[in-house]
Amino acid sequence: MGFLLSKSMDANLKKQQEFMLHNARLQMERQILMQNQMRERQMAMQIAWSREFLKYYSTFFTLATLGLTVGAIKRKKPGLFVPVVPLSFVLAYQMDMAYGTLIYRMRGEAESIMVSEHDRLDLPHGTPTFDSIEKVRRAKSNLSSLLEK
Repeated sequence: MGFLLSKSMDANLKKQQEFMLHNARLQMERQILMQNQMRERQMAMQIAWSREFLKYYSTFFTLATLGLTVGAIKRKKPGLFVPVVPLSFVLAYQMDMAYGTLIYRMRGEAESIMVSEHDRLDLPHGTPTFDSIEKVRRAKSNLSSLLEK
């Protein structure tokens, strides 16, 4: 009788462990999907910001270029046209970031760094572990309990 009960409990325990593993897997998949959606939204916001900034900067660039060109022609000083050169580099960069292939080149460079220069990505003192986080948490909880007294 005890053997049959033990066998039944072992089967139930195994089913419970499988259920818990399945739930943990579902939770992890949902968390990964949520983090990816958040990353996509942040990237979309960054691209939208770049496009909005480009509108303002291109207006400034156009007005500055026209003003400097007119000033250089009227005063017959071609040196007034010099600031247009660095401003055009900034405009080209902003256009590349907003509508060009800069994001793809950056992604490719990031992938290359992750493969060939992975040591540059290491955190100081290594990756946090459960024990290191728990140690800090306990130290803070002891400190707060001492402050309350």
